[in-house]
Formats: sequence, C-alpha cells, structure tokens
Amino acid sequence: MAPLRWAIVSAGTISHDFACAVSTLPEADHQIVAVGARGLENARKFAELHGIPRFYEGYEPIAKDAEVDAVYIGTVNSAHYEVSRMMLAAGKHVLCEKPLCVNRGQARALLDYARAQQRFCMEAIWSRFFPSYAHLRERTVRGDLGRIESVEVQFGFPLTHVERVRMKSLGGGTVLDLGVYTIQVAMWAFQAEPIRVDAAGQLNDEGVDVGITATLHFPNGGKAQIKTSAIDKLPNTAIIRGTKGSITLHDFWCPIELTDIDGTIRSYPLPPSKVECILLNSIGLRYEAEETRKRILAGDLESPTVSHQDSLAIARVQDAIRKQIGAELPEDYIFKE
Repeated sequence: MAPLRWAIVSAGTISHDFACAVSTLPEADHQIVAVGARGLENARKFAELHGIPRFYEGYEPIAKDAEVDAVYIGTVNSAHYEVSRMMLAAGKHVLCEKPLCVNRGQARALLDYARAQQRFCMEAIWSRFFPSYAHLRERTVRGDLGRIESVEVQFGFPLTHVERVRMKSLGGGTVLDLGVYTIQVAMWAFQAEPIRVDAAGQLNDEGVDVGITATLHFPNGGKAQIKTSAIDKLPNTAIIRGTKGSITLHDFWCPIELTDIDGTIRSYPLPPSKVECILLNSIGLRYEAEETRKRILAGDLESPTVSHQDSLAIARVQDAIRKQIGAELPEDYIFKE
C-alpha cells in the first residue's frame, strides 16, 4: 500500500514538531514530500532540515502539487479557513491545527465544504489520540469512576509576547489558543456537550482575551471548571472526578503520564526523533498523523475521535465565552450562525 504523501503548510514551530513526529513513523506509511512558507528561504531551510524534497514560496503551489495527498496546516489561526478551503478545493485531505476556525459559523462552512468535496478534514486536537486519553475513556465507559461529577482543568503559560496569541488580526486570545484544549477534555470526560456556559475574562488593549475562567454545565448536573491564562503558568492538569474516584492527566494537552483511580502513575513514553522537537511531548503529534492515514485509507471523511460535530461544539463554547467577555473578532460579523 502506498504511503500517505504529506505537505506541510507554514514553517513555524508546530510545523517543525509535526515533521519531527512524522519522521518517527514508518516511511512505508508516511512521507513528507513538500513544504510551503511565506518566505522561500524559510521553506528551503525547513526542507533541508527535515529532508523534504520540494519547497515552495506561498501555499498555492502546494494546492497545485499533484503528488500531495494530505496537508498539515500550521498557519496562524486567522488563516486556517482560507488555506484549508484552498487545499480542499484542490482535492487534498486536511489536518488543520486547532482552532479549526475562529468561530462556529466559519467552522461549519469549512466542514460543509470538505464533505461536499468528499475529502477528509479534521481539527488537529492531538490530545485525544494519546494513550492517556484512551485509558480515561476506557475507565469512564466501564464505569470505574462512577458517574462523572466534575472536571477541573487549568492551562496557562506566559504568552503575552507571542503575536499569534496577542493580536486580534491573527485570531489571538487564550479562548482560541488554549481554551480549545480545556473545552475538549471536559467534553471527552463527560461524553457530552455543555448545555450552558458562564464565563469571565480579562482583555488586553487589542480586545483580545489574556485569561478566562468559565463553568461549563453538562447534562445530569456535571460541571467543568476551566481556566486559561497567557500571563501565568498554571498547573496544566485535568482532574476528572466521579462518584467512585478520580483520574488526573498531567500536562493534560499532551499527557504521557496520568494518576490513575488507585493512585498509581501510568506512563506512556514517546519514541525519540531524529531532529529535536521544540514543544513539550510534540512527538505525540504522530498519533493524529496515524489517525489521518487510517481514516483516509478507510474512505472516511472524519474521525470519530475528533468528529466534525466535536469541532462545531467546541467552537460554539468558544463563541459563547468570547461573547460573554467581549472578545469579538472581525469574522464574527462575516460568518454567522
């Protein structure tokens, strides 16, 4: 069976780490054949570092490259919709970094288009493909935790200097950049969508949120307390509590360790890579790459682990939080639900 031929869109940090992660997978299954960046020299350096045969200035040449099956999109948030749609129009399958789009209306338009094009499209919520998340789901489905009553999750780093987080024009803010992780783990634990959201937050001088706290209310009375910050480093754990016990995911967005219901630490080590990653546990991006290949080979247009409905539900919660705290984006007036 032929390998899945990947192209990488953008030559930033997360794209670097994705290339490192894919390099740990069998070449018979995955090959990165092209990279595109806004600057040709950046694309050339990226290609040289990762052993990629073709490099392009801009993203349109990737869309026109007939030898590309799937694209990984690691651009700034505000470009996700336009670039993903360009690739889908060219017949490429799409794995797009989170947030899939900057609001629910935009996400719905993109996913509807992907389905019309009969192409696989997934928001790259890599967390859910870690073995730790599979273990949590097995425990909850089996009833080992009893009825899930609460989720407490905090995610924060000093990021106010980072343009993609700080600037409104880039689709910035912690709700989109960090909040997606807190929302998705709550939904994963409850296996449901929240029915009400109560939020408060702090905005910078651009009207972009630099921190939020929110309560997500789930059916049957369950609650998730979420907190994000671009100012402070937070514990960055997710604690899932049920009537029979709790599980804690450490570094919950990329957990290679968890504290199980009996208090034992379970570890899921990652393999080494030829080129060193920049971000924590980024070799774990290999799991979402494997899922993408698996679904494309099966002819699926989405993954049940991060379904289209999951992405729409997460975007709905993000929209609700941003609306309550006054963090509007220009796209909110263009792509409406």
